[in-house]
Amino acid sequence: MIDVLIIGAGPAGLSAAIYVQRAGKHAVCLEALTVGGQIVNTPEIANYPGIKSTSGFAFSMGLYEQATELGAEIEYEKAVSVEKIESSEEADKESFKVTAESGKTYEAKTVIIATGAKNRRLGLEKEDSLTGRGVSFCATCDGAFFKGKDVAVNGGGNTALEDALFLTNYCNKVYIIHRRDEFRGEPKSLELLKNKDNTEFVLNSTVTELKGDKSLEAVVVKDKLTGEEREIAVQGLFIAIGQEPDNKSFEDIAELDASGYVAADESCLTKTPGVFVAGDCRTKTVRQLTTAASDGAVAALAACSYIG
Repeated sequence: MIDVLIIGAGPAGLSAAIYVQRAGKHAVCLEALTVGGQIVNTPEIANYPGIKSTSGFAFSMGLYEQATELGAEIEYEKAVSVEKIESSEEADKESFKVTAESGKTYEAKTVIIATGAKNRRLGLEKEDSLTGRGVSFCATCDGAFFKGKDVAVNGGGNTALEDALFLTNYCNKVYIIHRRDEFRGEPKSLELLKNKDNTEFVLNSTVTELKGDKSLEAVVVKDKLTGEEREIAVQGLFIAIGQEPDNKSFEDIAELDASGYVAADESCLTKTPGVFVAGDCRTKTVRQLTTAASDGAVAALAACSYIG
């Protein structure tokens, strides 16, 4: 019987594991891919309090070593379902059975869902190789690295508009590329952007090609109405076309919102007592490394309190 089973070993999951172990309970993380989550591929982290600069890999390995040295276990399995068990020989409360894709099952007193969320990608050649070398999915994380440079933001929602506004404070010029001529984002943000001297809107257009080998040098955009292509020289492209949580397997045990995120507030509680959620996979406004770590701590302490 596991005290706290954590689904995911990214920053939220590993932070939860650390707090569980320090509280005198035992944590097991199930990780489908690799420890660290998406942050492991980030070349430089410069916005985590107390750490002036580190790589995503180094940060992830630090979390992993800290958690495992405290006694947490990592199992490389993809969790595909969570079920309530009404009674257990080892627990007077309901426990949970977590089934992995391999067929292996785990029984736990509590569960923390920390599956994160993946950034939607454009699906272009060179997108992966240029990520971290000009292509970014987080203006707040990486914007300061492009001070005085020309960049583009691709997207039409609130995140894209907020990213563009943020970047206008650092960058020489900010292109806003959107596939429509109207934006889904807040009109106030759009109006602020229109009044900026260093912005240019590229509407009814999609990014069709990324240019550059060692780093991004330009993007090619295609006008959907005329079919005309245009090459725009930029050193940075911030893709803000949404995120995709991977929570479908848990919809019976945790309520999901219309976008697939687990419904929970800052308490990290789901609709099911004993099941908690942490990190980018839950409903929230800010998805940053610091908020993921914060969620992990909150969910872990709530889980340990639930066990008693």
